[in-house]
This record gives sequence, C-alpha cells and structure tokens, in this order.
Amino acid sequence: MSGVARRRRPRWARASEGMAMTGGRCCVRVAGVLLALAVGTTAGCQRPSGGSGGGPGSSPGAAPLGSGYGARFLAVDECSSFGTTSFTEVPCTGERAAARVVARYDGKVGDGPPCPATTDFVLHIGAQRPPPGQGGTAIPQGYACMRTLEPPHQGDPGGGGGPRTIAGDCVYSTGKGRVRETACDGSGSRRPQYKVVEAVRVRSKCPSSTALYVQLGGSEPVGCARRV
Repeated sequence: MSGVARRRRPRWARASEGMAMTGGRCCVRVAGVLLALAVGTTAGCQRPSGGSGGGPGSSPGAAPLGSGYGARFLAVDECSSFGTTSFTEVPCTGERAAARVVARYDGKVGDGPPCPATTDFVLHIGAQRPPPGQGGTAIPQGYACMRTLEPPHQGDPGGGGGPRTIAGDCVYSTGKGRVRETACDGSGSRRPQYKVVEAVRVRSKCPSSTALYVQLGGSEPVGCARRV
C-alpha cells in the first residue's frame, strides 16, 4: 500500500513462554534438563535455555556425587560437554569441552538473579542427594549460565537465542501482545519484525522512533524496539 502511514502509538509486548522478555528469551533452550548422572553414560547438552544431565533413562542418584573437577558441580569457569539429550562436567582443556559456566546460582531460574546478558543458554540443575552408603556431596537445585567456547554465540546481540533479550536483538510478533526472538540477519525460521535498539528504565526514555515496547527485565526493563 502506498502513501504516508501514520505512526501508531507504541505497543507493549510480553515474551512468549520459553522466551526472555522477562529475562529468559530464546527459541532454542536447554531448559528443563534435570541433573542425572549415569555411570558410563556419554553426556552432552540438549540445546534449545544448570545442572548435570545423564543419558536417556538415567535417574537422579545413579552416580556418586561430589566427584567433579571442582568443589562444586559446574561452578563458575568449569565446562560442560554437548550432546543430543544430556551433558556432563568435563575438563575445560579437554576435547569434549563445549561451553563454560559464566555464572552459577542455587534455586529456580525465576527466583534467582538473571544470567549475564550474553549467556548462550542455561543448564537447569535438579537437586540430588548421594546414594545411601556411597558418600559424596549433595547437589542443590540450581542453574548454570553457559557461554559456548567457540562462536557463533546465540546470546550475542542479534544472535537469535540465549536466555535473555537485550539491546541489539530482533523479535517477531506471535500475537496477543507477545513476541519471540529471532536472528537479526534473517537466518532464523522467522524474519525479524522489530529490533530492540535501546534498553531504558522507563518508556518515556525511549526514542521517538519506538514502535514497540518489549519487556526485558533487569535494571533497565523496557526495550525500545523499531520496525525493521
């Protein structure tokens, strides 16, 4: 349609489930993987937003605890492997190392601090106690914020993934006032409709070109998005 279009009043958009406009965005997450180490099981990490996971069919308590590469399972600066359905802690210098822990918190993701802005994915860790009579250290419920050791990084601005939506990311509308993140370069399954150009404390700080307000969370919870 030709002609001059009148600028609409910017709308407020919330994130879809599994996305971060509330501090947890990502079309591809590693969410929901429970801690379950199985003896002799090759592990890795299911990719679409921490913890230890075992192979399919393994159950919590299947292996002795407290036997990782540090005093705490998947502590900051420790590494995990990648796989198809599970993951495990591995030496960062080993060939299986694929991602590094950049932040680690106890409790549920929704109740704790948000991961750093450029986190690529989140590993959710289920609580586990040592098997009776086997010793070891109990692992509390928690989550690990992960950054892949090599690019591409989905958590980088415009990358189309990661547990948070930040300035530089692109989104598309899913209807009913919700948006979902997608790669700004158009390489994702959906073309971008808006780009978050700035994060501010209140809407009044957004530039006049703002077409959509996106809920980001954090200390600057308002994302000022323009059409692309």
